[in-house]
Amino acid sequence: MRILTYFAVFEPNGKGGYGVYFPDIAGCTSYGDNFKHAQSMAKEALGLHLYEMEKDEDALPVPTLDAGILNIDPATAAGYVISDITVYPDMIKNQLDNRAVKTNTTLPAWLKELAESRNVNFSHVLQAALKEQLGIGA
Repeated sequence: MRILTYFAVFEPNGKGGYGVYFPDIAGCTSYGDNFKHAQSMAKEALGLHLYEMEKDEDALPVPTLDAGILNIDPATAAGYVISDITVYPDMIKNQLDNRAVKTNTTLPAWLKELAESRNVNFSHVLQAALKEQLGIGA
């Protein structure tokens, strides 16, 4: 199982909250109401960002291994904290790819009413039919 760790910069906002950015990953940012919340949100943001990058077939940035050589934005607020954030990309991919999502479909009213009268589970039937149509085993 892959493990990826990137350094995050936690920037205090003066009200107890922290903005978060990852110097190695442009556009990956987050926020938390306090430091612990910011760490949790940073982990979620990093996982989602890396998932989307891989989905788009973008190369993942090589993590900086030494916090002392991070490219800290000069506009970062005083009192910032650097902390490492670790994610498991394969677990995140599995969770996101297998989450339940809603989809809208149409069918004749009489068919819907008949199926409901017989307590048909529409989700189950649609999944089974799609798997059969696509040649995917159970």
